[in-house]
Amino acid sequence: MNARDSGARAGRTVYRIRWLPGTDRLHASCFCGAEREFEDPVALWDWLLGHPEGHRPRPAAAQDSPAPAAALV
Repeated sequence: MNARDSGARAGRTVYRIRWLPGTDRLHASCFCGAEREFEDPVALWDWLLGHPEGHRPRPAAAQDSPAPAAALV
């Protein structure tokens, strides 16, 4: 099993939610490969269950690039 392999049979929907120790943050992983961190568990489930609306996987370069300065204001 690798990071992309959910271990589930084909056609099954698998969501993973991990608590990040030492924080109040939760890390959500969707079966499509999209990942995101949340502080609010309700927002996390809204995001996961809204698939595929609102959380299509982004290219690796977009995930690793810093946020534009305007987004930090």
